[in-house]
Amino acid sequence: MVDKLPASFERGTDGPKVILVGVDGSDSSWRAAAYAAGLARRQNALLAVVYVQPVLPAGAVLGAAVADTTGEVAEELVREIREATERLRGVFEVRWEFHTFRGDPYSGLVQAADELTADAVVVGASEQAGHRIVGSVAVRLVKAGRWPVTVVP
Repeated sequence: MVDKLPASFERGTDGPKVILVGVDGSDSSWRAAAYAAGLARRQNALLAVVYVQPVLPAGAVLGAAVADTTGEVAEELVREIREATERLRGVFEVRWEFHTFRGDPYSGLVQAADELTADAVVVGASEQAGHRIVGSVAVRLVKAGRWPVTVVP
């Protein structure tokens, strides 16, 4: 006898609906974005690309235009994503949105995942040696235990 599936089961809707990837322009974040895009395409999920604009109070005190600088970084990231999307149009289609949040990378990604109702989070491995001691954003996200987290080297 074949067991019946529970009434709440819906064929074809299993898997993530929103995959969040953090990008900051580093090589590992671009690899994470490529990996997340492949997941989103295969799962027919929305790819939420998130850049967390750092808050740099020391730079603001010195008169640096911090908001302008981080805004320029966000604009450059969007430009690079759009160019990649255009190169792959017709071959590799994925629905994506770009979002910016402010704060430290960990808090910004947590806020983004909550607000965008992410089902999975993808980040690049830290490229900073000091994170082996203090702990990287990826390790902190995994320890939070709120979403499946994939760390891409």
